[in-house]
Amino acid sequence: MKTQLLFFTIAILIFLPVVSGQQLKTAWGDPDLQGMWPGNMGVPLQRPERLGTRATLTDQEFAQKEAQARKQAQADSQSTAASDSVGIGPPSYWVERGTPTRQTSLIIDPPNGRLPPLTEEEQKLRKEARGGKGFPGEWRGEANSYDDLNIYYRCITRGVLGSIIPVVYNNGNEILQAPGLVIIRNEMIHETRVIPLDGRPHLNPAIRQFMGDSRGHWEGNTLVIETTNFTDQDAIGSNGAGYPGDPGHHSAELKLTERLTRVNADTLNYQATIDDPKTWTRPWTILIPLKRNEKYQLLEYACHEGNIAMSDILSGARADEAKVPAGPRP
Repeated sequence: MKTQLLFFTIAILIFLPVVSGQQLKTAWGDPDLQGMWPGNMGVPLQRPERLGTRATLTDQEFAQKEAQARKQAQADSQSTAASDSVGIGPPSYWVERGTPTRQTSLIIDPPNGRLPPLTEEEQKLRKEARGGKGFPGEWRGEANSYDDLNIYYRCITRGVLGSIIPVVYNNGNEILQAPGLVIIRNEMIHETRVIPLDGRPHLNPAIRQFMGDSRGHWEGNTLVIETTNFTDQDAIGSNGAGYPGDPGHHSAELKLTERLTRVNADTLNYQATIDDPKTWTRPWTILIPLKRNEKYQLLEYACHEGNIAMSDILSGARADEAKVPAGPRP
């Protein structure tokens, strides 16, 4: 019995983080980043132009933001839709709101908190894509084929940053660690990245993936993840949707460098630099402070299983076409 108890105690200690100075460490000595780190809603990707280079809100602006949050919380407390509501959406209580912060934009570089200008090549690509129709963004009525709907609508992926940037709901992130590995799980569309730390090279450049190919290493207490081998079919996710129609569309030459630093027991700074010279005239960087919440649960995001919108949109379009007399199309 004593032997079993000793073994059980040792097993627990192996997986518990240890404290080295002010930095939590794993049992094998790496900085400990493990836990539930849900994203916080409410900070726009780009800073309003009127704020210039101001990275934080004033006391007055923050007070207004808090007042808006209280008003929204009151509206969210309604369990049924108002009788005069328009549309088919449910009451707003299912939407995640987050906690107001003073951060004025996720983008911290350039200093104005705005996306850099597009290259001429990218401007031309966006204008001429799909025969001049542009990339498939938010669906606005055309449904000649499945590719008229973006890959988020099709439940394929939201991309790396689209899966991290908080939007609407299901903004959970979980980090797990093992010797030589870091695993990052995202709640929406349930992506899981297994990131080796052993110095192995990236995959052959001919192999391209929506989530790219990630390799990590430690710089002091910061985990640095370099990801290459992307496709050009998804997006950074300026609103978290990860579709090519949004301002975050990138080329296959994208190099993404993420830096994860545990500031204290309950705060993890997630910083990512987007370097794609075919798309933007300069690299740009976002910062998302993540707060630890061990009560948060990652729920199954059964996107495709419940995605009746895809079949309804396409079949509805075919039904509408059947009502029109046959003849040459314009």
